[in-house]
Formats: sequence, C-alpha cells, structure tokens
Amino acid sequence: MRQKLNIITLGVNDFEKSLNFYENGLGWKKSSASMEVIAFFPLGGMVLSLYPRKALAEDVNTDEAGSGFSGITIAYNAKDETEVDTVMQKVEALGATIVKPAQKVFWGGYSGYFKDLDGYMFEVAYNPFWGFDENDNLVLPV
Repeated sequence: MRQKLNIITLGVNDFEKSLNFYENGLGWKKSSASMEVIAFFPLGGMVLSLYPRKALAEDVNTDEAGSGFSGITIAYNAKDETEVDTVMQKVEALGATIVKPAQKVFWGGYSGYFKDLDGYMFEVAYNPFWGFDENDNLVLPV
C-alpha cells in the first residue's frame, strides 16, 4: 500500500447545513464531481467529502449512533499564529464549538481545537518547525 491518504469522508447530520458551513462559511470550493447527496472539496492532493451520516453508516454496514470521542482529529496547518486565531474566530462565528482555545503548546507551536457542526474535531495549528512548498503542501523534515 502506498503511503498516501486520498479522501476523508465525514458523515454529517444535516447535509445542507454542513455544505453551507464548508462552502459558504469557510469559502471552500466543491468539485464538479460533487452530487446531490455528496460533496467533494479538493484539498491540494487530498479530498474532504461530506455525506449524510445515516447513508455513510449504511454503506459501512454499522450503527450510526456512535458516541464519545472517535479517536481522530483533522488538522489545518496555518502559516502563522495570526492565521490560527483568524480561523478559530471565523469557525466559531459559523457555529463551531471551540474545544480548546488557541494557545502556545508544549511542542513549541501554537494551536487550538474546534468541533464542526457534526462534532468532528479539527485542530488549527501553527508549527514553526515545518514549512510549505510552492503548492502550499505541508513539508515535513526527512
């Protein structure tokens, strides 16, 4: 298996409301491959997909009533601390719940966490030890 992830699909409770959050609130552009009940947002080599939670649970053949912390977070790496603060303020205004306000963290960076409209945990972080390439892809040390 290649060391690559291609799509992260979030099972959302209210597809239209979630679509509005990402598309109109965050200003993300969905792909023309999106359909009536699924949205695809290209993220520079990866894709974030939104799909109704009930339909996704049926597709996976599992119960949709999951509870508690799922053990996964999704991260957005910012280019500086100001961008972290700006993103956190924007998502809160759009209805996200701030779980951990942005702050200096033990590993030397600056980050905070929010839950989106369906409770998915997002970290917004600035890591002064990492950079970006000319295509805005995160570059980790080798």
